[in-house]
Order: sequence, then structure tokens, then C-alpha cells
Amino acid sequence: MSAAATAFFELDAAGLESWCAARGMPRFAARQLMDWAYGKGTVDVDRMTNLSKAHRDLVSHEMRFLQGEELRSLEATDGTRKLLLGWPAPGVTLPVLGVATGRETECVMIPADDRRTACVSSQMGCPVGCRFCASGLEGVEGNLTAGRIVEQVWRLGQQQGVGRITNVVFMGMGEPLANFAAVTDAIRTLNAPWGMGIGARRITVSTVGLPAAIRRLCTFEIPVTLALSLHAPNDELRRRIIPWAEYSTVAELLDACQEWFRKTGREITLEYILLGGFNDRREHAEELARVARTIRANVNLIRYNEVDGLPFERPGDDDVLTFQSVLREAGVNTHIRASRGRDIKAACGQLRHEAMRGA
Repeated sequence: MSAAATAFFELDAAGLESWCAARGMPRFAARQLMDWAYGKGTVDVDRMTNLSKAHRDLVSHEMRFLQGEELRSLEATDGTRKLLLGWPAPGVTLPVLGVATGRETECVMIPADDRRTACVSSQMGCPVGCRFCASGLEGVEGNLTAGRIVEQVWRLGQQQGVGRITNVVFMGMGEPLANFAAVTDAIRTLNAPWGMGIGARRITVSTVGLPAAIRRLCTFEIPVTLALSLHAPNDELRRRIIPWAEYSTVAELLDACQEWFRKTGREITLEYILLGGFNDRREHAEELARVARTIRANVNLIRYNEVDGLPFERPGDDDVLTFQSVLREAGVNTHIRASRGRDIKAACGQLRHEAMRGA
């Protein structure tokens, strides 16, 4: 393979057609390549038998299908799968990529009934630094490209017994709206009929709250679902756990969410991670209910998964149920997210954190 090989997942349909044409290949060869990679899940060029031998040799030499290296793969007792992927630095080839360079990301496949949800990362590490989360403990190394985001979904779909990925959530490492161009380009590939064909409403972008970026997403042509990581019902409490909350108030976030609903007609999901003894009291639920009722929103409650070295605790079951009942009694559509993959530390950033510590 040439050192300047083109990364397949970075190309859209038009880009791949141009790549083929520039090398004297017929344009329909682009459709064949996309069918092999996205339709059949094959990136082994030798198996692409409807391409001529000369064209297979050319693709083998000048195209790279997988950019990352699978460093660890774990499966939980509930069927959740988690991958730790390493990404080479510019100009570095995969064979010399080592473990725990800071260029690792995680992705998770979560099975539920007939759904196979891919939870993907958008950055290497995270710049937000939420006090309860492992993703930002080592800071952020950089953004992932659109192709590397798509590759995570593709790899999860190739895990034994997984099959087709039906849903994608940008809830892994990083702040998706801080990598806006790459994330939206990746969504185009994930949604496209020539790509992974995942319905727009089955793709969720989760943000810690960047009002200007939320307004920008309002104009995105693919009607994805938006989730706001609120995690506290007021500014004082939120700033104690989310450093970026210093830059925007809850009121400013809600105003941006109002604009989202006006322009897209899609309600917001408010994500709320319950931290035992910190934000899970009845008074917090009552205040959150007042906040949620100011916009078209549903609330997704998340039980905290403990992270070694961080001071927060998992809430008790009774506290979680009480919190939910307060919201529901106030007329707020509220669900408790099932905890998945706890035996493989499936919460965001935990596996990478272990690798960085040499565990």
C-alpha cells in the first residue's frame, strides 16, 4: 500500500467516483466498492471479484480501508461490545502505533430487542472535562475525521453476531458540536443510501451545550435527533460538574433548544446523569421538571457508572425511581436508561483511561 493511500471512509459517493475516474477506472466501480464495504461489510480487496484483477491491484496499492488499529475488544454479559481503537498521527503508519499514546478512542455497540446501537466518539479525548466523566481526564488530543467516525460504526457492525447497526448516538468521547464539520459529514455517510442507510431519526447528536452550534445544527439538512447533556437543573450546580457551563447559562441553552424545535419540529432529549447525593434529590427533580416544561422535551435519566479516582457515586435505586416519579407527576415524559456493559466498564472513557494508566 502506498504511503499516500486514500482513506476509503473519508470519501462520499461523488468523491469516490472522482477517485476512480482519475485512475482510469469506470465510475460504476465506485458503486461496486461501496457495495462491498457498506453493503457486504467486506474491505478485503481480494474478495471484490466483480472488479478486474488490474483494478483490484490498483485499489490495494492506492486505497486504505481501515485507518485505525483495534487495541482491545471486550464483550459484557449483556451482549454490549466495546472497542478501544488507536489512530495514527499524521505521517505515522499503523505498524508503529503503540498503546496509550493519547490517540485512542472508544466505541460501543449496545443491543436491545431488534436494535443495534453504535455509540461513537467524535474526538480523541474530550475538551469539556466534566468532573464525573473519564473521557476528559487526559485532555483532548484532537478531532476525529469523518472517515474515522464512520469507521467506528463499520467496525462495530463487523463484530461477531452483531449484524446491521440500526442506530447511532454521538455520546462517546468528545463534544460532537466542537467537531461540527466532521460530525455532519460522517452523518451524511451514515444516512446515505450508498453508505450505511441509517435513518435520520435513528441518529442522535448529544451536546454538553454550545448555543451557537445548536443554532447552526438547526440548518443541517438531515433531521437528526438532538440531546442536551444538562445534568443539573440550575447554573450553580451545573458549573460544579461541567467546566464549559461557565460559558453558557441554562437559560441560554433552553433558548437555543427552543429555536431547534421551532425550525425542525423535533423535541429535545434532556440527558440527566444522576450522581448519588449530588443532583438526585427531590428538590432537584422538582426544579428539573420546571426547566423541562419550558420547552418541548423528554428527559432521559442515567444512573452514574463509577470511575476509579473520581468522587461521585452511583445513586440508589429508590432515589432514581423517586426522581422519575416527581418528573412524571409534573407531566414530563421521563425514562430511565438501562445500565449496560457495567462489567466491561462501558461508560464513556473508562477503557481509554485504563490504557493511559497502563492498567
